[in-house]
Amino acid sequence: MDGVAILMNRRSFLAGSACTVSSLAAPSFVRASAFGANAPSNRINVGFIGTGRQAFGANLPQMLAVAGVQVVTVCDVDSWRMGEAQKFVNEFYAKRDGLASYSGCSTKSDFREVIADPNIDALMVSTPDHWHVPIGMMAAKAKKHFAMEKPISLSVGQGRMLADAVKKYGVTARNDSEFRSLRVQNHAVELVRNGHIGKLERIEIVFPSDPAPVDVQPDMPVPPELNYDMWLGPTAAVPYTEKRVHDVKQHRLRPNWMRINTYAQGMIANWGAHYFDVAQWANNSEHSGPIEVEGKGEFPVSLWNTMINFKVSYKYANGVVMTCEQTPTSTPSISYFGSDAWIKIDGYPGTMTSSKPELLTREPEAGEMDFSKTLWDKNDFIAAIREGRQPLEPIEVGHRSISIAQIGLIACQVGGRLRWNAERELFEGNNYANALLAAPLARPQWAVALT
Repeated sequence: MDGVAILMNRRSFLAGSACTVSSLAAPSFVRASAFGANAPSNRINVGFIGTGRQAFGANLPQMLAVAGVQVVTVCDVDSWRMGEAQKFVNEFYAKRDGLASYSGCSTKSDFREVIADPNIDALMVSTPDHWHVPIGMMAAKAKKHFAMEKPISLSVGQGRMLADAVKKYGVTARNDSEFRSLRVQNHAVELVRNGHIGKLERIEIVFPSDPAPVDVQPDMPVPPELNYDMWLGPTAAVPYTEKRVHDVKQHRLRPNWMRINTYAQGMIANWGAHYFDVAQWANNSEHSGPIEVEGKGEFPVSLWNTMINFKVSYKYANGVVMTCEQTPTSTPSISYFGSDAWIKIDGYPGTMTSSKPELLTREPEAGEMDFSKTLWDKNDFIAAIREGRQPLEPIEVGHRSISIAQIGLIACQVGGRLRWNAERELFEGNNYANALLAAPLARPQWAVALT
């Protein structure tokens, strides 16, 4: 079989996760494997959309380290960040391959060009949260596999659209929360699911504190390197100020948009995408959700107006009660309380303590759930594409996880106890709360239909 035929078979394989390894023609698969993971015929080309803090701090270094992957394009509306990412990738490959220089990583300022590129197989989406659903919908319709930074959506309605699109178009799509890959976190889930703390009764989550809201900010000239209109995308056109977007010419600080409810939903969603995911996993409710929710929180009158200093309580059909809270001085933790013991994981990546110290070193026995060999998140994403399987945290599960944050936020906005129907994804008997489940796009030209 010639090289062109091999490449065509590879492209057909990578076009949709519904295809499995066993469905490949045997000669093409053997031939590709013979060249090794980095052979062009067996390589997965990845495009990066969004090159800010998460890209530099986690996603680029991790993806570059995965065997058989080539980062071929970086894309950002901030040309300075995009240039820094291109330099980062080119220098990595030059060093890895012992070259004097490397220039194989291109730049694209419009993510639609990345999605449309036939040479790109998969995407890493690291944009601000308000862009996740439009980009994910376009990627799914183009049959591009994607890993998406959490949280994947800004509303239950948007998240359902994205999850349905992934299912309809048959792509591999991963909610990019690394907590399932952290051994201390999945070990705790393992202990709970295997019954070593007795019957699970309560889960307590504490989120890190937020900085104080900023004062009123002046309108400012848009930096020349930023395509601000494209950054706003599906949200309303408003004047630029630095504290709305990200600090100029840096990619290390937490971006300002994370504290503005037009573009993000604050700490209940930012860390909630991690903690609610592992909590639902431990409770064996990752495909459903609670039946009741109530809470209170503060909503600053500020440019930075995401909810702070909150406490939310959830009740599940199995009797488990989950609480989450944030205070001005809180630090992150998650605790599981059972009828026989408790487990607590403090901080990141996490330190475990328990009322039964012997649990800290207990490994699974034959027949028990065993997460000890869980792949790291980018490795899991690429392996899922190659093997035609679901990743460790599919978009559907990521949607269910972030829905917990979103209905908790609505409970704090509305007040009182709300009944949640997880199957229908609606509140029972509360039209006001249900009206908040779908965040409409302010500029409808960015809306993407499922059909």
